[in-house]
Amino acid sequence: MVAFDEAFRRQLHELFVWRRDVRRFRRDPLPQGAIERLIETVCLSPSVGLSQPWRLVIVEDPSRRRAVIEDFKACNAEALRSYSGERASQYATLKLAGLEEAPGHLAIFADKSSQTGHGLGRMTMPETIEYSVVAAICSMWLAARAEGIGLGWVSILNPAHINEILDLPTSWKFIGYLCLGYPATEDDRPDLERAKWECRRAAEQFTTRR
Repeated sequence: MVAFDEAFRRQLHELFVWRRDVRRFRRDPLPQGAIERLIETVCLSPSVGLSQPWRLVIVEDPSRRRAVIEDFKACNAEALRSYSGERASQYATLKLAGLEEAPGHLAIFADKSSQTGHGLGRMTMPETIEYSVVAAICSMWLAARAEGIGLGWVSILNPAHINEILDLPTSWKFIGYLCLGYPATEDDRPDLERAKWECRRAAEQFTTRR
């Protein structure tokens, strides 16, 4: 078994601390092959029944990128209308996507029709297909941060519309749209905490013993 020493564990903890959901990017291009290398990390992630259900789409076409940005703007405007008063004013000031600045765009889907893995582990909890893809994204997030690359997960999008924009099978369930690039700033606190939208709570508040 490979052993990891205390120094490595401290560094790994720092990686978790400094991982951020990045919204503000520099426009510098990523090195050739950087996104492909991160995708290889995705493929090392665990998946239910070894189903490997992730489907990754590198979005390079300018017209498709523009369509995604327009979809975000429409969904974000609708989300704003769901708030009122001071909370609406605060929401309007938040930067919730780096779609225009980020040099890399990556859409990630779960292929719910895949027979890989022969259904193992999915009979009582079929949603583990989607969970497997989310776990893979988290692996990519940490790998990207270790290379100094920022990752921002955009969820304010219409899933069906994204499938149409990218011309993908309807059996592929949209999980997330990722912006990738070098962050304009770095901080060990989430943006939403610094903007006073929400604060991070201690682990004891989420832990129950039985």
